Amino acid sequence: MSLLKKTKAFALLSVLVSLSATVSAGEIVRLATTTSTYHSGLLDFILPEFKKDTGYDVQVLAAGTGKALKMGENGDVDLVMTHAPKAEANFVDSGFGVLPRGLMYNDFVLVGPKNDPANIDGGNDVAAALAKIAKTDAHFVSRGDDSGTHKKELILWQDAGVTPEFSAYKAVGQGMGPTLTMANELQGYALTDRGTWLAYQSKLDLKVLVEGDDRLFNPYQVILINPSRYPDLNYQGAKTLSDWLVNPKAQAMINDFKVNGQQLFVADAG
Repeated sequence: MSLLKKTKAFALLSVLVSLSATVSAGEIVRLATTTSTYHSGLLDFILPEFKKDTGYDVQVLAAGTGKALKMGENGDVDLVMTHAPKAEANFVDSGFGVLPRGLMYNDFVLVGPKNDPANIDGGNDVAAALAKIAKTDAHFVSRGDDSGTHKKELILWQDAGVTPEFSAYKAVGQGMGPTLTMANELQGYALTDRGTWLAYQSKLDLKVLVEGDDRLFNPYQVILINPSRYPDLNYQGAKTLSDWLVNPKAQAMINDFKVNGQQLFVADAG
C-alpha cells in the first residue's frame, strides 16, 4: 500500500474511532415508564428497532406512574412514559418536564372471577360495579402503588361514592402483573389496563366483566426531563427517542404489536 493510501486509511480510521467515542459517551437513554408498557412486552418489541435506527441503548426503569414521575423530578432519568394525565400536567407545570407528547392509548377494564359474586358482568358503568363489589364485600385487589392505574382506581371509587375500606379490599403495593396474579389466587376483582390483561389473561382464571365506560380511557404520554433543571442529563438522546416514538414507523409498530392476535395499544401521536 502506498504512503498516500496508508495516510488516508489512517485518517479514516481516526474519524471512525472519534465518532465511535462520541456515540459511546451518550449512547444510553434512561426511560422511566409504567409497568404496563414493560410487562405487556411493547418495549421489548419496539426498542431494538430504535437502537438499530439511532445507535442509542435504552435503559428501562419500570415502576408505577407516581414513582416514574418522581424519578423524573429527581433527575434520575432522561424522560418518562406514563399514563396519568392530571399528574403529568402537574409535572410539566412544576417545571420538571418539557415537550409532553401524546403517544398512544388503550383502556382500563374491570376483571374478576367467572362466578362473579358481585353480579357485575356485562355492565358498562364502572362506578356502579365498584359500588356493588364494596356492598357485597367481595375480594378486590388494588395495586396500591401510586401508579397510573392506582390513581385511576381511586378516582373511580370517588365516582362510586365509596371509600375502599371494606374488609375484603387489599392494597398490595405491587405492579399490575403481581396484582392480577393475587386477584386470581383470591378469585377477586381488579382494575387493570387492557394491555397487561391481554398479556396475562392466558395464565389467569378471570374474565373481563366491565368495559366500555368513557371513564376507563387510558392515554399515554412521553415527556422529556427539563434540561435547564438537570443539564447533565442526556437530553439529546431523550429527544431522539421522543421524536422516534411519534414518527410514522414507531406508531405503526405500536399498532402492530399484538398478543394472541389482539392489539394492545392504539397509536395516536399528533
